[in-house]
Amino acid sequence: MKSPAKGGQILAPLLPELQRPAESAENEDSGGGASFSSAVFNISTSIVGAGIMSIPATLRVLGVIPALVIIAAVALLSDVSVEFLTRYTAAGESSATGSYSGLMAKSFGLVGSAVLQIFIALTNLGSLIMYLIIIGDVLSGNRTEGVDHLGVLQEWFGEEWWTTRSATIPITVFVVMLPLVLLRRVDSLRFTSAISVLLAVVFVLISSGMAIYALFQGTIKTPRLLPDLHNQSFLELFTAIPVIVVAFTFQFNVHPIRSELSRVSDMKPAVSVSLLLCTVIYTVVGLAGYLLFGDDTMADVLSNFDKSSASPILDDVVRLSYALHLVLVFPLLFYSLRLNIDGLVFPKSQQRPLTTDARRFLFLTAVLLGLVYLAAIAIPNVWTVFQFMGSTTAVGISLIFPGAVVLRDIYRISKRNDKLVAGIMISLALTTSCIAIYSNILSLFGGEVKRSRSN
Repeated sequence: MKSPAKGGQILAPLLPELQRPAESAENEDSGGGASFSSAVFNISTSIVGAGIMSIPATLRVLGVIPALVIIAAVALLSDVSVEFLTRYTAAGESSATGSYSGLMAKSFGLVGSAVLQIFIALTNLGSLIMYLIIIGDVLSGNRTEGVDHLGVLQEWFGEEWWTTRSATIPITVFVVMLPLVLLRRVDSLRFTSAISVLLAVVFVLISSGMAIYALFQGTIKTPRLLPDLHNQSFLELFTAIPVIVVAFTFQFNVHPIRSELSRVSDMKPAVSVSLLLCTVIYTVVGLAGYLLFGDDTMADVLSNFDKSSASPILDDVVRLSYALHLVLVFPLLFYSLRLNIDGLVFPKSQQRPLTTDARRFLFLTAVLLGLVYLAAIAIPNVWTVFQFMGSTTAVGISLIFPGAVVLRDIYRISKRNDKLVAGIMISLALTTSCIAIYSNILSLFGGEVKRSRSN
């Protein structure tokens, strides 16, 4: 079977390959030097970073039972999508299929690979901007739904020039994040990923402990097990589903992590363990947040922890642990973003990996980090924008494109059940995405109408 002309030369892989993909049983376990635990930490970090903040609000919108069922279903579909991607990667005849974009190029040509790279770049860029804004909110406060929330630094030291967003965000970027994003291997982030997962566990333990304490104190309200169809529209319910899909979007990091494993065969169990761990974390945090704040649960659950409990110290620990978690997640997503942009902007330079070209590497790092910083300073709140982008690009990355690869079946290895599952994945993704986009547009124009009437 012939490869598409120049398919592996023109389009850059999603991430640089540190080994050739498995071509036979003999080299299945001839990967890099990364361990199984390293893969679990890196995958879990990619997943949890985008999810904790929004999960409690999805329980408020959908009700406890539907939300938990959808979380489990999306986790299962994510596991299936990764299995599809890795199976077709292993079946590839050359290094051209050793990355997500290379696999898309093999299946759908240059257009398919370019669309995937654009989707990944938009998703990661939106996530990084949101992370930086949240970190700024935690340190320097924000204004949410007409209420002012003080940041941790403002609570401790008062409102000084160095506790404002214009000071805390650049200090965070250049002192903390810059050294991390300059690392050139994903596996170099294994220790920060491990710390990040531990911080997520701290967040889970403290928030769940606060919920249990409130339960014994009798200060929580009985949660709604099912959606309130009398006070909620059908469209509003569907807007919460893409948020859960976004929370499980990590497929763009599968190939770089897989390429660095000492045993490539460890990838499938590493993904399964990571998804199980993150599903438990999402479930516990979602229940804890919803039990603590009930119908007052905000889209940004950290805003609810502003002087919300009997212990201000616990409030600060919860916010700071999550903010530090995002700081450590930031370089992993930045790694993927940088290499996607490199493939789009410098297609003719892909014969030389980005990690070996210092000038190209530093240029892209400076430009992208500066762009994320300026956007975080200029945009006060990107939640609506991120949700809109997430219901399109993230759904495509995690469900639509893997399903399309199976339906295309260039290697004739898909079974009938595989194609059935792929068709269901694409149908569900397109349906929920279209409904969510329609609802977001209605909400956007509805808000504009209300503001014009009030004026």
